[in-house]
Amino acid sequence: MLFFQACSDDDVPPIENIEEEITQVILTFTNVQDASDVVTAEWLDADGEGGNPPVIDDVVLTANVNYELSVTFFNTLENPAVNISDEVEEEAEEHMIFFAFADPLFQDPSGTGNVDSRSGVVNYNDTDSNGLPLGLSTDWVTSETPANGSFRLVLKHQPGIKSESSTVADGESDADVSFDVSVE
Repeated sequence: MLFFQACSDDDVPPIENIEEEITQVILTFTNVQDASDVVTAEWLDADGEGGNPPVIDDVVLTANVNYELSVTFFNTLENPAVNISDEVEEEAEEHMIFFAFADPLFQDPSGTGNVDSRSGVVNYNDTDSNGLPLGLSTDWVTSETPANGSFRLVLKHQPGIKSESSTVADGESDADVSFDVSVE
């Protein structure tokens, strides 16, 4: 014996928020005292996840300079490329960028960032509607002396769980990229 049950239009499941693939991350460091002094670096995974490894630019910054960093995310597999940063900003209550960096690279913030510990200092310039950090814009003062190290950023998608105590372990990682940085 077979039983069938008809579904009404009210039984249609909600549309899922499908995450965009991030294939390009652009860092733009702008000297706060001299806006013509701009350093950009790109992380590009041209064929998407799997396949060829990403191409990653090195970041070369000047010692003892205050930079404002803007981070831009793209899906270059779409034509035209889709600016994912717009979606991240629109859904700021669900997103946060965490940072990890080698200790000698920056005077401010000092330390190693907030990937290993949410209490690590990062100078966020942008927040969501709840006053929690976003990370598309941050401030950095480079070390007074030459230094080399890594700089990592992790874009987390934390719908319903982003809070003052949520960490890099909470939610899904939309992007997790690292750059080599030199301060000269």
